[in-house]
Amino acid sequence: MYAMRAEDSAPATRFRSDRVCRVNGELYFSTRENTLEGPYDSQVIEREIQAYIARMQRQGSKG
Repeated sequence: MYAMRAEDSAPATRFRSDRVCRVNGELYFSTRENTLEGPYDSQVIEREIQAYIARMQRQGSKG
C-alpha cells in the first residue's frame, strides 16, 4: 500500500500486519501506539477496532 499519513513528509509503502491476537483464549488488538486493547468477544472486536480508530482520529483533529 503506497500512502501518506498526515504526519508524514512523503508517501511511503505501508505493510499491514495482523493486529488481532488471542491471549489465554481472549481476543485483543494491538495499536500503532503500542497498546494492547481488550479483551473482546469475537462478535464485537471489529466494532471495537472501528470505535478505537474513530476516537484516535477525533483526538488527532483536536491537536
